[in-house]
Amino acid sequence: MAYDIQVSGLRKSFGAVTALDRLGLTVQPGEMLGLIGPDGAGKTTTLRILCGLLFADAGDVRVGGLDPRRAPREVRRFLGYMPQRFSLYPDLTVAENLRFFADLFQVPKGERERRMTELLHFSRLAPFTSRLAARLSGGMKQKLALSCTLIHTPRILMLDEPTTGVDPVSRREFWEILGTLNQEGVTILVTTPYMDEAARCDRVAFIHKGRLLTVERPEAIPGLYTKKLFEVVTPDNLVAARLLRASGAFTRVQVFGDRIHLSASGDDETLQHQVTALLEAAGIRADSVAPIAAGIEDVFVELLK
Repeated sequence: MAYDIQVSGLRKSFGAVTALDRLGLTVQPGEMLGLIGPDGAGKTTTLRILCGLLFADAGDVRVGGLDPRRAPREVRRFLGYMPQRFSLYPDLTVAENLRFFADLFQVPKGERERRMTELLHFSRLAPFTSRLAARLSGGMKQKLALSCTLIHTPRILMLDEPTTGVDPVSRREFWEILGTLNQEGVTILVTTPYMDEAARCDRVAFIHKGRLLTVERPEAIPGLYTKKLFEVVTPDNLVAARLLRASGAFTRVQVFGDRIHLSASGDDETLQHQVTALLEAAGIRADSVAPIAAGIEDVFVELLK
Protein backbone atom coordinates (compact mmCIF):
# COMPACT_ATOMS: atom_id res chain seq x y z
CA MET A 1 0.00 0.00 0.00
CA ALA A 2 1.18 3.51 -0.83
CA TYR A 3 1.00 5.75 2.24
CA ASP A 4 0.75 9.54 2.25
CA ILE A 5 2.88 9.61 5.40
CA GLN A 6 5.33 6.87 6.37
CA VAL A 7 7.86 6.91 9.18
CA SER A 8 10.08 4.04 10.32
CA GLY A 9 12.87 3.81 12.90
CA LEU A 10 12.77 7.56 13.49
CA ARG A 11 15.29 8.86 16.03
CA LYS A 12 15.95 12.42 17.16
CA SER A 13 17.88 13.76 20.14
CA PHE A 14 18.53 17.24 21.44
CA GLY A 15 21.74 16.88 23.40
CA ALA A 16 21.09 14.35 26.16
CA VAL A 17 17.32 14.43 25.58
CA THR A 18 15.86 11.74 23.33
CA ALA A 19 12.80 13.21 21.60
CA LEU A 20 12.06 10.29 19.26
CA ASP A 21 13.08 6.70 19.84
CA ARG A 22 12.60 4.36 16.84
CA LEU A 23 9.18 5.83 16.05
CA GLY A 24 7.17 4.12 13.32
CA LEU A 25 3.94 5.52 11.89
CA THR A 26 1.83 5.41 8.72
CA VAL A 27 -1.09 7.49 7.44
CA GLN A 28 -3.16 6.30 4.51
CA PRO A 29 -4.39 8.62 1.73
CA GLY A 30 -7.57 10.41 2.82
CA GLU A 31 -7.17 9.32 6.46
CA MET A 32 -7.32 11.54 9.54
CA LEU A 33 -4.85 10.32 12.16
CA GLY A 34 -4.83 11.82 15.66
CA LEU A 35 -1.46 11.85 17.43
CA ILE A 36 -1.81 12.18 21.19
CA GLY A 37 0.65 12.12 24.05
CA PRO A 38 1.77 14.15 27.07
CA ASP A 39 4.01 17.22 26.80
CA GLY A 40 7.45 16.14 25.64
CA ALA A 41 6.17 12.96 23.98
CA GLY A 42 7.66 13.96 20.61
CA LYS A 43 4.54 15.10 18.74
CA THR A 44 5.83 18.49 17.56
CA THR A 45 9.26 17.07 16.73
CA THR A 46 7.61 14.42 14.55
CA LEU A 47 5.62 17.00 12.59
CA ARG A 48 8.64 19.27 12.10
CA ILE A 49 10.68 16.39 10.71
CA LEU A 50 7.84 15.44 8.37
CA CYS A 51 7.69 19.04 7.14
CA GLY A 52 11.44 19.21 6.58
CA LEU A 53 11.95 21.84 9.30
CA LEU A 54 14.09 19.44 11.35
CA PHE A 55 16.33 16.58 10.30
CA ALA A 56 16.16 13.19 12.01
CA ASP A 57 19.29 11.55 13.42
CA ALA A 58 18.20 8.21 11.93
CA GLY A 59 15.21 6.55 10.30
CA ASP A 60 13.24 6.85 7.09
CA VAL A 61 10.60 9.51 6.35
CA ARG A 62 8.28 9.69 3.36
CA VAL A 63 5.61 12.32 2.74
CA GLY A 64 3.64 11.80 -0.44
CA GLY A 65 6.29 9.26 -1.39
CA LEU A 66 9.12 11.80 -1.11
CA ASP A 67 11.85 12.40 1.46
CA PRO A 68 11.30 15.95 2.82
CA ARG A 69 15.02 16.22 3.56
CA ARG A 70 16.03 15.56 -0.04
CA ALA A 71 13.05 17.12 -1.83
CA PRO A 72 11.79 19.92 0.44
CA ARG A 73 10.40 22.14 -2.32
CA GLU A 74 8.47 19.32 -3.97
CA VAL A 75 6.96 18.24 -0.64
CA ARG A 76 5.89 21.78 0.28
CA ARG A 77 3.89 22.07 -2.94
CA PHE A 78 1.33 19.54 -1.69
CA LEU A 79 1.83 19.86 2.08
CA GLY A 80 0.13 22.27 4.49
CA TYR A 81 1.59 22.75 7.99
CA MET A 82 -0.02 24.69 10.84
CA PRO A 83 2.24 25.09 13.90
CA GLN A 84 1.11 25.43 17.51
CA ARG A 85 1.65 29.15 17.83
CA PHE A 86 -0.18 31.75 15.79
CA SER A 87 2.41 32.51 13.14
CA LEU A 88 0.68 35.06 10.90
CA TYR A 89 1.36 38.78 10.68
CA PRO A 90 -0.60 40.69 13.35
CA ASP A 91 -0.21 44.04 11.59
CA LEU A 92 -1.80 42.74 8.36
CA THR A 93 -5.51 42.32 7.82
CA VAL A 94 -7.23 38.98 7.22
CA ALA A 95 -7.25 39.60 3.46
CA GLU A 96 -3.64 40.80 3.41
CA ASN A 97 -2.44 37.69 5.24
CA LEU A 98 -4.23 35.47 2.73
CA ARG A 99 -2.76 37.38 -0.23
CA PHE A 100 0.72 37.21 1.29
CA PHE A 101 0.57 33.42 1.68
CA ALA A 102 -0.94 33.05 -1.78
CA ASP A 103 2.10 34.88 -3.17
CA LEU A 104 4.44 32.87 -0.95
CA PHE A 105 3.06 29.60 -2.35
CA GLN A 106 3.01 31.05 -5.87
CA VAL A 107 -0.73 30.59 -6.33
CA PRO A 108 -1.59 31.89 -9.85
CA LYS A 109 -3.16 35.35 -9.73
CA GLY A 110 -6.31 34.23 -11.52
CA GLU A 111 -6.84 31.42 -9.02
CA ARG A 112 -5.86 33.43 -5.95
CA GLU A 113 -9.05 35.51 -5.66
CA ARG A 114 -11.24 32.46 -6.16
CA ARG A 115 -9.38 30.54 -3.46
CA MET A 116 -9.54 33.49 -1.08
CA THR A 117 -13.30 33.85 -1.58
CA GLU A 118 -13.81 30.12 -0.99
CA LEU A 119 -11.67 30.06 2.15
CA LEU A 120 -13.22 33.19 3.64
CA HIS A 121 -16.66 31.64 3.21
CA PHE A 122 -15.45 28.24 4.40
CA SER A 123 -13.89 29.70 7.58
CA ARG A 124 -16.71 32.21 8.16
CA LEU A 125 -14.17 35.05 8.06
CA ALA A 126 -15.74 36.90 5.10
CA PRO A 127 -17.18 39.70 7.33
CA PHE A 128 -13.73 40.35 8.83
CA THR A 129 -11.47 40.75 5.77
CA SER A 130 -10.42 44.28 6.83
CA ARG A 131 -9.73 43.43 10.46
CA LEU A 132 -6.12 43.24 11.63
CA ALA A 133 -5.04 39.75 12.60
CA ALA A 134 -3.96 41.09 15.99
CA ARG A 135 -7.57 42.04 16.73
CA LEU A 136 -9.06 38.61 16.01
CA SER A 137 -10.28 36.28 18.75
CA GLY A 138 -8.32 33.10 19.45
CA GLY A 139 -10.69 30.95 17.43
CA MET A 140 -10.70 33.37 14.49
CA LYS A 141 -6.90 33.48 14.49
CA GLN A 142 -6.77 29.72 14.21
CA LYS A 143 -9.28 29.71 11.36
CA LEU A 144 -7.24 32.38 9.57
CA ALA A 145 -4.07 30.34 10.11
CA LEU A 146 -5.81 27.28 8.65
CA SER A 147 -7.07 29.31 5.69
CA CYS A 148 -3.54 30.53 4.96
CA THR A 149 -2.31 26.94 5.24
CA LEU A 150 -4.94 25.84 2.70
CA ILE A 151 -4.41 28.68 0.18
CA HIS A 152 -2.33 26.45 -2.15
CA THR A 153 -4.81 23.52 -1.87
CA PRO A 154 -2.54 20.97 -0.14
CA ARG A 155 -3.56 17.32 -0.27
CA ILE A 156 -1.73 16.51 2.99
CA LEU A 157 -2.35 18.64 6.08
CA MET A 158 -0.42 18.60 9.37
CA LEU A 159 -1.77 20.48 12.38
CA ASP A 160 -0.01 20.84 15.73
CA GLU A 161 -2.58 21.22 18.55
CA PRO A 162 -4.62 23.69 16.47
CA THR A 163 -7.33 24.36 19.07
CA THR A 164 -5.32 24.70 22.28
CA GLY A 165 -6.65 27.67 24.22
CA VAL A 166 -9.61 28.13 21.88
CA ASP A 167 -13.16 28.43 23.25
CA PRO A 168 -15.50 25.39 22.94
CA VAL A 169 -17.68 26.90 20.20
CA SER A 170 -14.67 27.79 18.03
CA ARG A 171 -13.19 24.35 18.69
CA ARG A 172 -16.34 22.70 17.38
CA GLU A 173 -16.43 24.94 14.31
CA PHE A 174 -12.75 24.28 13.59
CA TRP A 175 -13.29 20.52 13.70
CA GLU A 176 -16.32 20.81 11.45
CA ILE A 177 -14.00 22.45 8.91
CA LEU A 178 -11.44 19.65 9.32
CA GLY A 179 -14.19 17.05 8.87
CA THR A 180 -15.26 18.68 5.60
CA LEU A 181 -11.67 18.75 4.33
CA ASN A 182 -11.22 15.10 5.22
CA GLN A 183 -14.43 14.16 3.39
CA GLU A 184 -13.01 15.91 0.33
CA GLY A 185 -10.01 13.55 0.45
CA VAL A 186 -7.41 15.62 2.30
CA THR A 187 -5.05 13.49 4.39
CA ILE A 188 -4.75 14.94 7.90
CA LEU A 189 -2.24 14.33 10.69
CA VAL A 190 -3.25 16.28 13.80
CA THR A 191 -1.86 16.42 17.32
CA THR A 192 -4.29 17.24 20.10
CA PRO A 193 -4.44 17.22 23.91
CA TYR A 194 -8.24 16.79 23.81
CA MET A 195 -9.61 13.25 23.90
CA ASP A 196 -12.97 14.27 22.39
CA GLU A 197 -11.07 15.61 19.37
CA ALA A 198 -9.02 12.42 19.07
CA ALA A 199 -12.29 10.46 18.94
CA ARG A 200 -13.19 12.31 15.71
CA CYS A 201 -10.18 10.81 13.89
CA ASP A 202 -10.16 7.63 11.80
CA ARG A 203 -7.35 6.26 13.95
CA VAL A 204 -5.58 7.43 17.11
CA ALA A 205 -1.86 6.97 17.75
CA PHE A 206 -0.59 7.11 21.35
CA ILE A 207 3.05 8.13 21.81
CA HIS A 208 5.13 8.56 24.94
CA LYS A 209 8.82 9.47 25.29
CA GLY A 210 9.21 9.31 21.53
CA ARG A 211 7.85 5.79 21.21
CA LEU A 212 4.63 4.57 19.66
CA LEU A 213 2.49 2.78 22.26
CA THR A 214 -0.37 1.72 19.99
CA VAL A 215 -2.57 2.81 17.07
CA GLU A 216 -6.28 2.01 17.06
CA ARG A 217 -9.61 3.12 15.67
CA PRO A 218 -11.52 5.14 18.32
CA GLU A 219 -14.29 2.55 18.64
CA ALA A 220 -11.72 -0.18 19.38
CA ILE A 221 -9.83 1.75 22.07
CA PRO A 222 -12.11 0.83 25.04
CA GLY A 223 -11.31 -2.83 24.34
CA LEU A 224 -7.65 -2.16 25.23
CA TYR A 225 -8.68 -1.60 28.84
CA THR A 226 -8.61 -5.07 30.43
CA LYS A 227 -9.51 -4.17 34.03
CA LYS A 228 -12.86 -3.28 35.53
CA LEU A 229 -13.51 0.45 35.63
CA PHE A 230 -15.85 2.30 38.00
CA GLU A 231 -17.00 5.89 38.20
CA VAL A 232 -17.44 7.48 41.63
CA VAL A 233 -19.43 10.66 42.22
CA THR A 234 -18.98 12.48 45.55
CA PRO A 235 -19.41 16.06 46.80
CA ASP A 236 -15.63 16.33 47.32
CA ASN A 237 -13.85 14.20 44.74
CA LEU A 238 -10.32 15.49 45.47
CA VAL A 239 -10.43 14.46 49.12
CA ALA A 240 -12.21 11.23 48.21
CA ALA A 241 -9.58 10.39 45.58
CA ARG A 242 -6.74 10.85 48.08
CA LEU A 243 -8.53 8.59 50.54
CA LEU A 244 -9.19 5.87 47.95
CA ARG A 245 -5.55 5.94 46.78
CA ALA A 246 -4.27 5.75 50.35
CA SER A 247 -6.37 2.62 50.99
CA GLY A 248 -4.24 0.64 48.52
CA ALA A 249 -7.31 -1.39 47.55
CA PHE A 250 -7.49 -0.21 43.96
CA THR A 251 -5.24 -0.56 40.92
CA ARG A 252 -5.70 3.05 39.82
CA VAL A 253 -7.58 6.10 41.12
CA GLN A 254 -7.80 9.08 38.76
CA VAL A 255 -9.79 12.33 38.97
CA PHE A 256 -11.68 13.13 35.73
CA GLY A 257 -13.33 16.53 36.14
CA ASP A 258 -16.05 16.16 38.76
CA ARG A 259 -15.80 12.35 38.74
CA ILE A 260 -13.36 9.73 39.99
CA HIS A 261 -12.40 6.74 37.85
CA LEU A 262 -10.95 3.75 39.62
CA SER A 263 -10.00 0.29 38.45
CA ALA A 264 -9.89 -2.87 40.54
CA SER A 265 -10.56 -6.58 40.47
CA GLY A 266 -13.46 -8.41 42.08
CA ASP A 267 -17.20 -8.45 41.51
CA ASP A 268 -19.17 -5.24 41.06
CA GLU A 269 -21.27 -5.47 44.20
CA THR A 270 -18.29 -6.09 46.50
CA LEU A 271 -16.31 -3.23 44.99
CA GLN A 272 -19.24 -0.81 45.21
CA HIS A 273 -19.73 -1.68 48.86
CA GLN A 274 -15.99 -1.31 49.54
CA VAL A 275 -15.84 2.19 48.00
CA THR A 276 -18.98 3.34 49.80
CA ALA A 277 -17.77 2.03 53.15
CA LEU A 278 -14.35 3.68 52.83
CA LEU A 279 -15.87 7.05 51.98
CA GLU A 280 -18.63 6.94 54.61
CA ALA A 281 -16.10 6.03 57.31
CA ALA A 282 -14.35 9.30 56.49
CA GLY A 283 -17.62 11.25 56.48
CA ILE A 284 -17.81 11.56 52.67
CA ARG A 285 -21.09 10.79 50.93
CA ALA A 286 -20.93 8.52 47.86
CA ASP A 287 -23.65 9.70 45.49
CA SER A 288 -22.86 7.05 42.92
CA VAL A 289 -20.48 4.12 42.41
CA ALA A 290 -21.11 2.42 39.07
CA PRO A 291 -19.23 0.37 36.45
CA ILE A 292 -18.51 2.23 33.19
CA ALA A 293 -16.85 1.58 29.82
CA ALA A 294 -13.31 2.94 29.48
CA GLY A 295 -12.80 6.08 27.41
CA ILE A 296 -9.79 7.16 25.36
CA GLU A 297 -8.30 9.05 28.31
CA ASP A 298 -8.66 6.03 30.64
CA VAL A 299 -6.86 3.84 28.12
CA PHE A 300 -4.14 6.42 27.55
CA VAL A 301 -3.43 6.79 31.27
CA GLU A 302 -3.24 2.99 31.55
CA LEU A 303 -0.86 2.75 28.58
CA LEU A 304 1.42 5.37 30.13
CA LYS A 305 1.65 3.28 33.29
